[in-house]
Amino acid sequence: MTSTTPPRVGPLAGVTVLDLTQNIAGPYATKLLAGAGADVIKIEQPGGDPARRLGPFKDGRPHTEASGTFYYFNTSKRSLVLDLRSKVASEIIGRLVDRADLVVESLRPGRLDDLGLGWEFVRQRRSDVSLVSISNFGLTGPYRDYLASDLVLFGFGGEMYSMGSPDREPVRMFGTAALVESGSAAAVASMGALMSGAVHSVGQHVDVSLADCQVGGVDRRHAWIMSHEYSGKKGLRGAGSVGSGSTVYPCADGYVELTGIQLRLDRLQDMLGNPEWLTDPRWSETGAFYDADLVGEFQAHMIAWLIERTKREVWAEAQRARVLCGPLFSVDEIYADDHFRDRGFFETTEHAVLGSVEIPGRPFMMGASPWPAARAAPLLGEHTREVLTESGYGNGQIDELIASGVVESAPGAEVNA
Repeated sequence: MTSTTPPRVGPLAGVTVLDLTQNIAGPYATKLLAGAGADVIKIEQPGGDPARRLGPFKDGRPHTEASGTFYYFNTSKRSLVLDLRSKVASEIIGRLVDRADLVVESLRPGRLDDLGLGWEFVRQRRSDVSLVSISNFGLTGPYRDYLASDLVLFGFGGEMYSMGSPDREPVRMFGTAALVESGSAAAVASMGALMSGAVHSVGQHVDVSLADCQVGGVDRRHAWIMSHEYSGKKGLRGAGSVGSGSTVYPCADGYVELTGIQLRLDRLQDMLGNPEWLTDPRWSETGAFYDADLVGEFQAHMIAWLIERTKREVWAEAQRARVLCGPLFSVDEIYADDHFRDRGFFETTEHAVLGSVEIPGRPFMMGASPWPAARAAPLLGEHTREVLTESGYGNGQIDELIASGVVESAPGAEVNA
């Protein structure tokens, strides 16, 4: 059988990744590898990646092939459905490892070993192939078997303690930001393991803890942790959030965020047109922006200036004065933004069930290694027969495996009207 999947191009063209991840963090890591041109073979167990059951769904109707979450985190991959509990799973996985450059998994700690498919299996099969294991709290330690969520991870990392109003509960970032951030860290770890195997012909078992990714994050976390370690002081949520160095303000057509404004008041003065009120020495005193009364006075002046200007006008003045500032665009505004459009950030993919789907594209641009165009996320089992054929199985053998329920190969059903 000739492969119907076009060959990949890009900086990781020629690299094959065996992907045993599911949900969000792991699939985002392998999505980045696939986006860079790697041939990522996604092993889904019967029923598919649980992310297929997460919304949003096309027309609001749940369907295995209509999940926006699954679609975004699995573009440019191939799907093979395999029951890892079956007797022949080790043979199939073994053949896939034989032609892989990297294996990435995110099953619960120890599960791959229980199935006889863990690090010892990979190492004995290919001593130059690394296994990257992504888990909530790592493969060892007292929290190894604990469950986690985006909220738990964000709180565990310490950043949430410093977010929100001082007289209210702490808050987290929207959506699955912590999981996505941890997934990007796992992608970096995967690249390190991949390069080690390529350069030294030695595979490694890489233990990626999503919690550690959050604790080690640069956004306030390590600073607060070090502060507590050496001084015993906890991070503070500043009065009105100004003291934390990042503040969301209203303006004429929405909101803007100003960051670190208390650190460079000279730049803020320039941005605001050198108002007399900002020359008051009180604003330069240590701790001024943690004083609720002073913060209230400061915000009254700021809002009076901001409310007369649009987001883009505020942004332009901030850029001119070198003040850290960003408009808070809605999803619709980001989608229509000239900057993203001019750089070709969004790209269109064609899906058998969803039709044309426009998605965020490459995360960055490389001059010498252009980022390849994305392919649609795979249908469940869309490439089972293709991948098994490439691994040396004949059509008769594949038919037997399908008939036994060990593997599934389906073109994908249409969403019921």
